[in-house]
Amino acid sequence: MLYRKIKGSKIFTGYHFAAADDVLIVQENGIVEAIIKEREAGEGIEKFDGIVCPGFVNAHCHIELSHLKNVIPQHTGLVGFVEQVIFKRDAGQDNKHQAMQDAEMELYNSGTVAVGDICNTADSIGLKQRSKLHWHNFIEVSGFVAAGAAARFENATKVLQKFENDLPQCTNTLVPHAPYSVSKILFELINNETASKIISIHNQEAAAENEWYKNKTGNFLALYKNLGIDISSFKASGKSSLQSWLPYFKGNQKIISVHNTFINEQDIAWLASFIINIDSFIFCICPNANLYIENTLPPVELLVNSNNKIVLGTDSIASNKQLNISEEIKTIQKYFSGIGLEKILQWATLNGAAALGIDDIFGSFEKGKKPGIVIINDEGAKLLL
Repeated sequence: MLYRKIKGSKIFTGYHFAAADDVLIVQENGIVEAIIKEREAGEGIEKFDGIVCPGFVNAHCHIELSHLKNVIPQHTGLVGFVEQVIFKRDAGQDNKHQAMQDAEMELYNSGTVAVGDICNTADSIGLKQRSKLHWHNFIEVSGFVAAGAAARFENATKVLQKFENDLPQCTNTLVPHAPYSVSKILFELINNETASKIISIHNQEAAAENEWYKNKTGNFLALYKNLGIDISSFKASGKSSLQSWLPYFKGNQKIISVHNTFINEQDIAWLASFIINIDSFIFCICPNANLYIENTLPPVELLVNSNNKIVLGTDSIASNKQLNISEEIKTIQKYFSGIGLEKILQWATLNGAAALGIDDIFGSFEKGKKPGIVIINDEGAKLLL
């Protein structure tokens, strides 16, 4: 059997940085054999200027919005952004498919090997049938009017069924879009459908979301009015968004909570008392998208200091300048310099793989895994194998 022997300025294993004289040994097809000392590796070592790292896991993306690249301006705020996505997302199928192909190529070339992808339609199935990436498809359900909950749920279930029929190699789950777009009845339907499954939800992406749940006031009033949505049945909980929606999920779900830009210490304390297994609640942060839309960042240090599980995402190219996890890492380093690179790389690799339930293959350099190999240097990140 032929092997490749790979050494970088550093090797990140998925857990930590290996010793300076370590070499990664993989089969030609990328399956990991071992990490050994350079003196034991013999000849033929490939040496790279940069960090050798397992492939990235992008835990939150919207590939089907790729045709909105450079369409929506920055700093609109979440309400303005949502409105523009709704009114501008329709495009010719050829344009959509080409944009998705371009986005997938960017993901792949910049080191991503697996994606947690938000889907509202079946538009991305053809792409994913031919893709080199692993996809977990989160089929999104939304509908704020209680009377329409059953129909909305049925429509999303039909999309889910198409994914399951046409993409047997992928994993797929129904998920709620966001607390401000899902009625109580719809939350209950989703809860019943997703027992013991992996789900995601956009959480506390704007201050207006907390204000809506606490007081039934704020910017979301204008959104509902502009969309002609009847909000008469909604009752403010007097609590934050997180504390209002999480109790709907009673089925032992693993929950990926995305964005979390306006979570606070009170929410974190409440969460610690509410959930039994901290590994079942994962925080996905997408800093460049948060800067693009709201021009603010989540309290990453608060999440770290509270020992929460963290993963990384890019959100869509409609809300980001690129779909490159290494750029998310750079932004975290820029604004949160006290958080070490070793920890951030774990978020981008092993934590992401564990969140999507694929850490038996991806996320770390362990014997028998095929996690992909990325080289990270000053020029960015690129997939080697």
